[in-house]
Amino acid sequence: MSIEALRTPEERFSLLPAFPYQPNFVDDLPSFKSLRLAYIDEGEKTSGEVFLCLHGEPAWSYLYRKMIPVFSDAGYRVIAPDLFGFGRSDKPINESAYTFDFHRNSIIQFIEYLDLTNITLVCQDWGGILGLTIPMDMQERFKRLLVMNTAIPIGEPVSEGFAKWKRFAATAPEIPISGMFASDALSAVNLMDALAYDAPFPDNSYKAGVRRFPQLVPVEPNMDGAEHGIRARYFWSNSWTGESFMAIGMRDDVLGEAQMESLRTIIKNCPEPLKIHEAGHFIQEYGEGIAKSALEHFGLNS
Repeated sequence: MSIEALRTPEERFSLLPAFPYQPNFVDDLPSFKSLRLAYIDEGEKTSGEVFLCLHGEPAWSYLYRKMIPVFSDAGYRVIAPDLFGFGRSDKPINESAYTFDFHRNSIIQFIEYLDLTNITLVCQDWGGILGLTIPMDMQERFKRLLVMNTAIPIGEPVSEGFAKWKRFAATAPEIPISGMFASDALSAVNLMDALAYDAPFPDNSYKAGVRRFPQLVPVEPNMDGAEHGIRARYFWSNSWTGESFMAIGMRDDVLGEAQMESLRTIIKNCPEPLKIHEAGHFIQEYGEGIAKSALEHFGLNS
């Protein structure tokens, strides 16, 4: 069954001086054949190492513009998809199309479509809420983890900051996309960045995913995705054998230090985190230093 969706005109992305990467598209994922998913594929495709960068809400792959060149210049392949509803990817109109499993399955099928292996999972916000539930079902494909300002919800409240954000997203007539990034990242976001964050959404009709995502976080026991979170926490605590690196944006009131330190106790052998005191929730705005520190930690900076 086809899903009715909007496609952002490409001219909306014509002014991206900080993001000179050509988009790639896939429109035949097995369960999503009526939808086109966009992704960035940079760096050395035969390096044998893949950095899979998963964004959250209401961002797109542009959020990784300061990390992509660090990984690619070091000689590695970098894949950064736009989740359905965001960036250059198609945007289902009906909010009911947006479910936890809809997005989780799209990432799984995308990984299988590109046959990615030796993956370093790079994730934040929904990139982690979804992404951290995936390696347990594809263990042979994942090798490392770079985790930032996210959580593994299991049907319990996340934070008071998130509860406030969820209420705002449910009642605001329109969510101001670029304003969220500008206020969160202080001087790290300029006018051109603001235009880039607004680019995927010509008007409010394109924002079904933006409105819906906060309502999908499994904060009650019967919510979809809670069962994946429970399994994921067990996996990261007991079965994960890869290397991990954590960075925390310390100005984050939603998924900040307390939530990340709690997550660190779940991830087996996760070392002391890198704390970025000037960074908020969208910590990738300070991503160059994070990427360099992660490569050094992983011994991949040669």
